[in-house]
Amino acid sequence: MKEKKKQRKHKAPDRLLPHIRKHWFIYMLVLPGFLFMLVFNYGPMYGIQLAFKEYHPNLGVFGSPWVGLDNFREMVRDPNFIRALKNTVIINFYNLIFGFTFNVFLALMINEIRLKFLKRVIQTSVYLPYFLSWVIFAGLVSVFLEYPSSGDVGGVLNQIIVMLGGEPVDFLKSPGLFRAVLVITNIIKTAGYSTIVYMASLAGINPSLYEAATVDGANRKDLMFHITLPRILPSIMIMMILQLSSLFISNFDQVYNLYSNYVLSTGDVLSTYIYRISLGGSGTNFELSTAMNFILNFAGMIIVLFTNRFVKKLDVMGIF
Repeated sequence: MKEKKKQRKHKAPDRLLPHIRKHWFIYMLVLPGFLFMLVFNYGPMYGIQLAFKEYHPNLGVFGSPWVGLDNFREMVRDPNFIRALKNTVIINFYNLIFGFTFNVFLALMINEIRLKFLKRVIQTSVYLPYFLSWVIFAGLVSVFLEYPSSGDVGGVLNQIIVMLGGEPVDFLKSPGLFRAVLVITNIIKTAGYSTIVYMASLAGINPSLYEAATVDGANRKDLMFHITLPRILPSIMIMMILQLSSLFISNFDQVYNLYSNYVLSTGDVLSTYIYRISLGGSGTNFELSTAMNFILNFAGMIIVLFTNRFVKKLDVMGIF
């Protein structure tokens, strides 16, 4: 057995070169993307060592002295980090519970629409917000939720509240409501992308399955739960894994364009906190921010591995 393995190892390089010569054009097509990945994805990884160093700009990354795990100890003792971590996990958990299930439900409901014109209109309306940048979308949200001041009528939502006899609410400055604003706006903004994935899976279902089930007396609910959902379950699981991988990673563009000092207690997330201590304001603590990013991305990788393994045990194809 060992001799056979050695022979295979010796044969592998011999087979590789003729294969490259034969398919050289395909490898040339792949080469620019591969080089781009090496330079811009793997190249900057040398900066990870900052998490274990005391950075001095005059010494550079490689010349700065090693401090071991001191930056990680400082991270754990930082109450602002604990607060930002808590807010990030809570907001992402809400996005998973409400946003993820809503996206699946929305795709199923769009798929049930039989009028093609109405279906196209709804699909376009759902997809449109995804193509807007968070800067533009956050500006629209701010105008929509604007609090009336100095004779101003305020945003549309506050005008409706006043018309119904209620008091206007400052949504973007209320710590208790800010998380709900983030979750709802994220659902509206990103629902289009998820529904595209699910609709593509739905398009691949064999129509004869529905026809056979209808002949056997199945109603619309039976078709959905016994044919549609099982067929798109792999796509649902992959989207769930991807969303769980970002459990400790927050949407910087969204939060940064909507939050303020009034809602730091519930709205300050890891991405905005890392930005403040490293680049924003007077923060230059690159070591601490690198340590935070290192731990959080490592935790996300662990979650992906365990979730993917769990999905495979359900006899559903995972990411790898």
